[in-house]
Amino acid sequence: QVQLVESGGGLVQPGDSLRLSCAASGYTSGAYAVAWFRQVPGKEREGISCINTKDGWTFYADSVKGRFTITRDNAKSTVYLQMNNLEPEDTAVYYCAAARKDYYCSNWDALYDNWGQGTQVTVSS
Repeated sequence: QVQLVESGGGLVQPGDSLRLSCAASGYTSGAYAVAWFRQVPGKEREGISCINTKDGWTFYADSVKGRFTITRDNAKSTVYLQMNNLEPEDTAVYYCAAARKDYYCSNWDALYDNWGQGTQVTVSS
């Protein structure tokens, strides 16, 4: 079972940046798809970005494309989400999730069987 721990959330102003981290432990060797989801109370969970740890393939939802960047550091077993030019609409709890996957990744949440506890991001002036 893979354990995931998110960090880096906080309260920022519109236009600011944050970098979220997703640190993994307890995994076996091999390729994983790692994704970032976010959820606002009363709304559906949104898959905003993902990366494959082997081939580096990435995906971005239209809502974050051009503002967010996902990267991985396999040596540190960590995936990052750099969030720039944050907007109030980005306010949510952000979760990372992981699944064994040899290639590509997906924003389909049913694919993922390992989830972190979430980190709050609040964008407000």
